[in-house]
Amino acid sequence: MIRLIQFLLTLVTTSVRSRLSLQAENAALRNQLFLYRKSGQRPRIKPADRLLWCFIAKFWAGWRTALYFVQPRTVAAWQKKRFRDYWRALSRSAKPGRPRISPELRKLIGRMWEANPTWGSPKIVAELAMLGINVAKSTVEKYQPKRARPPSPTWRTFLDQHVRDLVSIDFFIVPTATFRVLFVFVVLAHDRRRIVHFNVTEHPTAQWTEQQIVEAFPFDTAPSYLIRDGDGIYGERVTRRIKSLGTNEVITAPASPWQNAYVERVIGTLRRELFDHVIVLGERHLLWLVREHARYYNNDRPHMTLDGDAPISRGVEPPGEGRVVALPRVAGMHHRYSRAA
Repeated sequence: MIRLIQFLLTLVTTSVRSRLSLQAENAALRNQLFLYRKSGQRPRIKPADRLLWCFIAKFWAGWRTALYFVQPRTVAAWQKKRFRDYWRALSRSAKPGRPRISPELRKLIGRMWEANPTWGSPKIVAELAMLGINVAKSTVEKYQPKRARPPSPTWRTFLDQHVRDLVSIDFFIVPTATFRVLFVFVVLAHDRRRIVHFNVTEHPTAQWTEQQIVEAFPFDTAPSYLIRDGDGIYGERVTRRIKSLGTNEVITAPASPWQNAYVERVIGTLRRELFDHVIVLGERHLLWLVREHARYYNNDRPHMTLDGDAPISRGVEPPGEGRVVALPRVAGMHHRYSRAA
């Protein structure tokens, strides 16, 4: 009796429904019945069946009442997967969006970020545009290197900005053939590793050292900073003279030659290239040797830190200027090679 009443209610309900709704319900039930008849107890659902139910769920509001072989949330999951697959396939189609930039351009953007830590992405975009390279602001920001600290100039940049204002001074001793000990005073400019001044004495005093500093920087050419060690030769008199030139004195820590490394390296070069190969006869002989080697050092000797150039730049001589000749320096101990017409 109950089933008869249910049948009559269903018949009355369907009589007032639209023809399209009945057709959709009929197609849905027929599809499920076909799956059960073909597969037995557990129907095997194919991609075409999933596509059909996604279509029914999109255009028929009462699709849940006619669904029996799976849960409604399963059909909703099919719809989401179809949506993802559609847009994934569309993004991989033959019509890409923004073209990829070349590896060389990526490296250039990275170098710009590293070399200019205070720049922002608009500045780099503008700089690239001046080179005829048009990239988006988001692309520049994508290849920005990660920094653990706030942007600031590198230590190397700081040194390059101040190297023109730095000089170093130091003494070193040279024994002679008669067992005398002579002192050589050296003043070195940091910017081009150039020997600015030198002199030789047997009895270095504060007054003598003060005079050497004045001779090294005539006519308002004194540097901003002068680096020296804490040797007692300098004394208060030398300190006052340095301050009178408008120069700030920087004194290295005791037993720390690495804090005045440039002038220490020059002294090592003099020992290896000159004094290890000659016997110094006296003060005049030593002064002549240092003068000749300083002239060779400043004008002829290649320096690795200067890209193979000399402190006083030599310039490149192309092959068309003539044959190569050797020019002796320091009494033939060293040579400079040049082209002669």
